[in-house]
Amino acid sequence: MVVLNRIYTRTGDDGTTALGNGERRVKFDLRIEAYGTVDEANAAIGLARLATCRPPPEGDAAIDAMLSRIQNDLFDLGADLCVPAMADEAEGAGLRIV
Repeated sequence: MVVLNRIYTRTGDDGTTALGNGERRVKFDLRIEAYGTVDEANAAIGLARLATCRPPPEGDAAIDAMLSRIQNDLFDLGADLCVPAMADEAEGAGLRIV
């Protein structure tokens, strides 16, 4: 088991968190809430996959493959939410999920 005794970010907790581009946002920002919710959905799907993984004939490989694809899409969506578009970037240019 991994044990994390102390973690230091050297920024303290001033009520903000950093996005992927280093920009700081308040922790109750809608973008932060959105990718937290996406992460929770992804975790729930992972638990569902774990609870239903059974070898054939009980297991359903098609459903597991579908849930796996959804998880991958959610990871991409979380990455998109983590890095805001640049001012000079064309709308939707860097998005993987549209």
